Amino acid sequence: MNGASIISIMLLRLAPGDPRPLHEQAASAIRRAITAGEVAPDERIPPARDLAQALGINPNTALRALRQLREEGLLEFRRGRGIRVAARPEDGHLVERARELVAEAERLGVSRAQLITLIEGV
Repeated sequence: MNGASIISIMLLRLAPGDPRPLHEQAASAIRRAITAGEVAPDERIPPARDLAQALGINPNTALRALRQLREEGLLEFRRGRGIRVAARPEDGHLVERARELVAEAERLGVSRAQLITLIEGV
């Protein structure tokens, strides 16, 4: 396991003023680390318990963030191999940008259906 990647993940911090749920903040922080190249494909990610301790959140919250990233295709959970980065950073970056767009639309009072209509019109 690459010590630098573990350190970069363990040094992630959540923004105290962020209104998003903690699991989304944690997923976003890990996603950013992956897209920034701090963690390369096939590198291990700390277990949910260690990640939760580093971020000061509940282990179930950390696990929810990790599962979200697995659903996005950024992480793989493999028995005996742990949690590993699965996707190219460009893919994660696109997902992050889409999430930011949805969050910004919600802040502006634009529904997801309205946003989809706007995107289809572009």
